[in-house]
Amino acid sequence: MARPNFIELPTRDLVASRAFFESVFGMQMTDFGPSYACTLTGDVDVGLQADPQESTRAPLPVIAVEDLEAVYAAVTASGARITKPIFGFPGGRRFQFLDPGGNELAAMQPDGS
Repeated sequence: MARPNFIELPTRDLVASRAFFESVFGMQMTDFGPSYACTLTGDVDVGLQADPQESTRAPLPVIAVEDLEAVYAAVTASGARITKPIFGFPGGRRFQFLDPGGNELAAMQPDGS
């Protein structure tokens, strides 16, 4: 069953944002390059995206799915606009799209599923 498993937050200051989530909420963040850090709990994780070329304008909910290509086809068939085609990242693959309400979301398939 598909479920939200990740929330990616845009940030202008990765160091300050990471320090905030670690000190206030006790979250342990892992760096993935100079502009990205995230929790790796395996539940609903939080990512911090500081690359202005990659970040969204608002928080990005990410939904874990079992068959990324099937969901991509269903999203496309629904008429929703794809904002970022399927791409790989450490841990899996995903794509981003706009739902009918104009919200940007992502569907992701973790490696090994």
